[in-house]
Amino acid sequence: MITLEALNSMPASQFAAVLGGVFEHSPWVAERAATTRPFASREHLLHAMLAVVATASLDEQMRLICAHPDLGAGGRRKEQLTDASAREQKRAGLDACSHEEFAELLQLNKTYVEKFSFPFILSVRGHDPRSIIANCKSRLDNDAEVERHTALLQIGLIAGHRLAELLD
Repeated sequence: MITLEALNSMPASQFAAVLGGVFEHSPWVAERAATTRPFASREHLLHAMLAVVATASLDEQMRLICAHPDLGAGGRRKEQLTDASAREQKRAGLDACSHEEFAELLQLNKTYVEKFSFPFILSVRGHDPRSIIANCKSRLDNDAEVERHTALLQIGLIAGHRLAELLD
């Protein structure tokens, strides 16, 4: 855990190093947010980071989305996962899902990527394998623009949870 005061006072490079994993494999979000310090609260910091994502180019947003692993990769394809993703997927029971659930997740992930050209993203806190599968199935009916916005919204939720775990 680190305090907000410590984050506000550290050099920008250290700030970016500490918060670089809040957005999956995308330390540029923290690097850009560092220029808007000091932050009065964790929520202020999160909003600054979300503003960086919102004002990023479409290409940068797509790279951020594509930096996320397939849901269900934990336990079977851990090389895709950051430590934070592995913890989140484990909490949702994805590392212990049944063979049938795992096979269904693999197929849904494949179908989703074929349709949208980016991975299915869901903040899995409070979910289990069945609800994750149901979410993916229902979102397959969306168009690509809706899904891009939904993916960015889910990434923001994930970032909020990660910041809460990092900050005192």
